[in-house]
Amino acid sequence: MSRDITVIRDLPEGERPREKLAAHGPESLANAELIAILLRTGSSKESALTLASRLLGKFDGLAGVADASVEMLSSVPGIGIAKAAQIKAAVELGKRLASAAAGDRPAIRSPGDVAELLMERLRREKKEHLVALYLDARKRLICQPTTIFTGSLDKSVAHPREVFQGAVAHSAHSVIVVHNHPSGSAEPSRDDVALTKRLTASGEVIGVPVIDHVIIGDGCWVSMKERGQLPEGKG
Repeated sequence: MSRDITVIRDLPEGERPREKLAAHGPESLANAELIAILLRTGSSKESALTLASRLLGKFDGLAGVADASVEMLSSVPGIGIAKAAQIKAAVELGKRLASAAAGDRPAIRSPGDVAELLMERLRREKKEHLVALYLDARKRLICQPTTIFTGSLDKSVAHPREVFQGAVAHSAHSVIVVHNHPSGSAEPSRDDVALTKRLTASGEVIGVPVIDHVIIGDGCWVSMKERGQLPEGKG
């Protein structure tokens, strides 16, 4: 008489996610198998692998799982707070690795470099994040991109001092500011234009120019410098 497998150790050894990863590398595993390794255990009714598959189904795939909050994840029967936290920690590590992937001190030569550095980190955020890139005289990053402010879904307001405190602390030669639009569109709003003017004016007073403001949407971006919306003579 057949029965449902409720623990991964009941699977043949070659089908167990951890053993497969060790033998063939993580790239050989399906998304459900990778999540099952994070979960470690299932429930009394299903294995970690079955639970991972159900989780992916509920949130319409890996991107949906990554976007889900701890509360949303933990509401799924069999997940709970601990497993939800493990998933969110793994997602955050992936975001940080993506930010650092270009090297320890990558040069930022174009708005495309900014987008490459921060797109995966910001494109699916549910709130606006204002991020500063502090650059040296050769336009290399002095430190990892710094989140200055996290705002509401439709507005990001930050005082210039928060941006330039870091610039002064790191002896930055120039600054690029970046923020995301949770709507998915990268088109600058009137608030974006006003914020750019405030930050650019403050940078000129301090002697650390803002050389661009890049807006990131879902798979798209806009450079306000390229759009001619950075004040004349700045950057």
